[in-house]
Amino acid sequence: MIPTIVWGTGNVGRAAIRAVDAHPALELTGVLVHNPAKVGCDAGALAELDRELGVAATDDIDAVLAARPRAVVYAASGDIRPDAALADVVRAIRAGAVVVTPALYALYDPRSAPPELRDPVLAATAEGGGSLFVSGVDPGWGNDVLPLLVSGLASTVDVVRCQEIFDYTTYDQPDSVRYLVGMGQPMDYQPPMLAATVPTMVWGGQIRLMARALGVELDEIRETLDRRPLETTVQTAKMGEFDEGTQGAVRFEVQGIVGGEPRIVIEHVTRIHASCAPDWPAPPDGDGAHRVIIEGRPRIEVTVEAIDEGGNRSAGGNATAVGRLVGAIDWLVDTEPGLYDALDVPLRPAVGKLGRKYS
Repeated sequence: MIPTIVWGTGNVGRAAIRAVDAHPALELTGVLVHNPAKVGCDAGALAELDRELGVAATDDIDAVLAARPRAVVYAASGDIRPDAALADVVRAIRAGAVVVTPALYALYDPRSAPPELRDPVLAATAEGGGSLFVSGVDPGWGNDVLPLLVSGLASTVDVVRCQEIFDYTTYDQPDSVRYLVGMGQPMDYQPPMLAATVPTMVWGGQIRLMARALGVELDEIRETLDRRPLETTVQTAKMGEFDEGTQGAVRFEVQGIVGGEPRIVIEHVTRIHASCAPDWPAPPDGDGAHRVIIEGRPRIEVTVEAIDEGGNRSAGGNATAVGRLVGAIDWLVDTEPGLYDALDVPLRPAVGKLGRKYS
């Protein structure tokens, strides 16, 4: 059994505890939290399981890493604290751990990551013998392994398009929704996540990964952006009121340009109410989905809908990201220390999990 720590118990961390507990090769040996109110709580309660796991949460990072865990699922957010997240991850790698995380956007494609981010990780792997694999949903499997798999079913391929289409009131991070993305803000507000070059910083690595796998050279990466105001004030069940005239929907693309044309496209369509931008793409049903469209012959369209935590699509998406990351841990443990990407790490079947209940 591989001793495994879950660091952070928010949206991703809850799912990570459940996934580690269910994995036949892993043993949950520690849970790190930031909130003092969670210290001492059993991991099972934090993960919203109906039983205790016998692992109490702690905020003592030194003690947890001193125990030399073989793996760490780093589930703390990197959205508004990227430098701190990188420092935490490097610390765990230096302690000899295999680390998997969705938190470091620039390292989804290590080859194109800035040296100031990549070099500390490489130094830590050389010093401590740990490894790092960064992945998620979108960015993540929704625009690396899934579209590449589906592209292999086509005879000809004109465009690879990856879509995330979501009602963001299901996303349990109000500050991110209202301030990073700008929902409910005046239309002259500049959301940090939508500022020029930021989408490329987050999703450009995925464009480069797909281009490399498809054997094409990129001319450049472009961005497009469209924002729509709410036509009426709306009341949402989970995130309160959003006023008429404020931002209610966002649509942007990160485009890989090949031969002068957008050939590899990552598109996001985000709303806080279905009434906003009804002419934009919508999920088949419910609050959200991830979709891959291969424009070619034949035209192929695959839509993935994941549900968890009482029917929540955002929680379902988080759980799939965790499944990809946690499922990679034993492969990483058996592989040489290093910095890996989605083209290195195989997407593995659920060996040993079929019909298995949580331990």
